[in-house]
Amino acid sequence: MAKSYISSSTKQAIFARAQGYCEYCKSPADFTTEPFSIEHIQPQSKNGSNDFLNLALACLGCNIYKSDKTTFIDPVSLQISDLFNPRTMTWEEHFIWDERFTSVVGKTAIGRATIEALHLNRRPLKNLRRALIAIEEHPPK
Repeated sequence: MAKSYISSSTKQAIFARAQGYCEYCKSPADFTTEPFSIEHIQPQSKNGSNDFLNLALACLGCNIYKSDKTTFIDPVSLQISDLFNPRTMTWEEHFIWDERFTSVVGKTAIGRATIEALHLNRRPLKNLRRALIAIEEHPPK
C-alpha cells in the first residue's frame, strides 16, 4: 500500500497533543535514540484514514509491534480484546505503573492486551525508565 501524506503541521500538532510522549508506552521523545512516528490507530490496511483523530504519536518500538493490530489476546481471560486507543480512551483507565515505575501494569483487558501486543515492558524500555527515574524524568507528570 502506498504511504499517504501527513503534513508537517499535522505532525507538529500530533506531537504537541501527545506532549512529546509515546501515546502507548509513555516514553519521552527527548530521551530516545530513534525518531518517533505518526501511527494510524485504525491502520490504513483496515481502511483507517489520515484524519487527526486516527493518528497517534508512537515510539519506533510501539509502532513496529502494533503494526496493523487492532485487537490482541488478553493474557488473563484469554479472550480477544481491543487494543488501547489514545483518542477515545484514557491511559490511566487501562494502565498503572508498578511500585518501581519501571513496568506498565494492565488494569483492564484492553490494558493487558495492549501491553502484550506492543511489548510495553520490553527490556530497553525498562532500562530507559530506570535511567529517567535517576534524573527525575519518569514517570511522566
